[in-house]
Amino acid sequence: MSRTIVEPQTGSIHTADGRRPNSTLIVLYLSLGGLSFAVLQSLVAPALATIGQDLGVSTSDASWVLTAYLLSAAVLTPVLGRLGDMVGKRRMLIVVLSLLLVGTVLAALAPNLGVLIIARALQGAAGAIMPLSIGVVRDELPREKVGVTIGLLSAIFGVGAGVGIVAAGPIVENLSWHWLFWLPAVLVVVALVGVIFGMPESSVKTPGRLDVLGAVILAVSLVSILLAISEGENWGWGSVETIGLLALGAVTLVVFVLVELRVASPLIDMRLMKLRGVWTAHVVALVFGFAMFGTFVLVPTLLQLPAATGYGFGKSVSEAGLFLLPTVVMMVVFGPLSGMLVRKFGPKLPMLLGGAFVTAAFVLPAIGHGEIWQVLLSGVLTGAGIGLALAATSNAIIESVPITQTGEAISVNTIARTIGSSIGTAVIAALITSHSTPQGLPTDDAFTIGFWDCAGVAVLAILAAIIAPSMRQLRANAVALGIDDLPDEKA
Repeated sequence: MSRTIVEPQTGSIHTADGRRPNSTLIVLYLSLGGLSFAVLQSLVAPALATIGQDLGVSTSDASWVLTAYLLSAAVLTPVLGRLGDMVGKRRMLIVVLSLLLVGTVLAALAPNLGVLIIARALQGAAGAIMPLSIGVVRDELPREKVGVTIGLLSAIFGVGAGVGIVAAGPIVENLSWHWLFWLPAVLVVVALVGVIFGMPESSVKTPGRLDVLGAVILAVSLVSILLAISEGENWGWGSVETIGLLALGAVTLVVFVLVELRVASPLIDMRLMKLRGVWTAHVVALVFGFAMFGTFVLVPTLLQLPAATGYGFGKSVSEAGLFLLPTVVMMVVFGPLSGMLVRKFGPKLPMLLGGAFVTAAFVLPAIGHGEIWQVLLSGVLTGAGIGLALAATSNAIIESVPITQTGEAISVNTIARTIGSSIGTAVIAALITSHSTPQGLPTDDAFTIGFWDCAGVAVLAILAAIIAPSMRQLRANAVALGIDDLPDEKA
C-alpha cells in the first residue's frame, strides 16, 4: 500500500507518488453510505403495523425496531466518532459500513421480532457515518470544496429521511417489508467497496486512549433520556418509569460532564462546548431535528385522513409520501447552496435564513391548512430551511474546532439532531393522541396546535443563529485555537 502524507497547510491527502485521490468518487461513496443510513432511519416507521402483523406482535412491541436503532445510534456515534479521530476515519468507516451491511441483511432475513431488533441495533452503529464522513471531507478535499461538500452530505442525511417516508408505502404495498432492507443493502455494498478500494487513510489522527468510563456514563444518560422519550406515550408521561429515567439521564449527564473535565483524553472535550460557534450549532441541530420529524409526522397524517372529516385529504400512504418530495428536493438544492453561503458570509447567515424559512413553513399551515397548496408550500419552505441550516451547523463546527477533533465535535451535533428528532416525534404523536375523536381520528385542532408548536420551537433556531459568531469572530477564534485549514476569504 502506498504511503499517505498530509500537506501541512491544507490538510489534503495524497499518495507518496504524488497522486491525489478522486474527490468526486470519495464524495459519492460517502453520500451513498449516509443516504443508506438515513433511509433506514425513517423507512421502517410507516411500516410498523405491517411488520408487527407479519411477525405476530403488536404495533407497540414492533416500535422497539425504531427504539433499538435510535439507542444504538445515540450511544455508539460519539464512541466511533472519537475512534475515527484516533485510529483513522477510513478504518472506522469500513467498520460502521460493515456493521450496517450485516444488520441490514440480518433484518431482511429476520424470522422474528427479537432478531429484527438485534439487526436494527447493528444498523444504528452507522450513526457515526456523519461525523466520520465530514472528518474525511475536511482531511482530504481541497479547502475550497469543503463547505459545499459538507452542505451536500448534510442535505443527503435529510434527503434520506424524507426518501424513507416516501418510499416505504410503495415498497410494502408492491413487494414486502423485507425489501425495506434489501434495497438499502445495495447502496451499503457500493459505499463499502468504494471506501475500501477508493479512499486513502487520512494521517490526521489524535493519539490517545478511548475514555471507556466516559463512554459508559454517556451511554447510560442517552439511553435513559431517549428511552423515556420513546416510550413515554405508552408508559404515561407522569409514570414512575418515565420520570425516573429522565431524572437518571439528567443526573448521569451532569456526572459525565464532571468526569470529562478531569480525564486526560476525554471522549468529548467539554471545552469545545463553551465555544459560541459550537454550542449555537448544537442548538440549531436540536431544533431542526424536532422540526424535520414534526413534519414527517404531521403532514402524512393530515394527508391520509378521510376527506369526509372536512380537513383531511383522503390520500393513500403512497400518495401522502409523494407530497414530501418537494421537501426532499429543496434539501438537495439548498444544502450545497448553504456551503457556498458559508464560504462567502460564514455559517451565521444560512442558519438564520434556515430558521426563518422553517418558522414560516409552520406558521403558514398553522394559520390555514385546508388547501393542498398550503401543505406543498410548507414542504418547500421546510426543505429549503433544513438544507440551509443543517449544512451550516456542520460548517460552523469545523470552523470552530481543530482538525484533530472533528469527529467528536460533529458526533455531538449528530446526537443533538437525534435527540431533537426523538422529542419532535414523541411530542407531535402525543399531541395527536390527546386531540382525537372517540373514533381515534385526530381533530383539526391537533394539526393547528402541532404546527404552532413546531413554529415556536423553530424560533429558537433563529435566536441561536443571532447569537452565533460572525465570520470575523469565527476566524479570530480559529486563529486563537490554531485552526489553519479554513478556506480563504473571497469576495
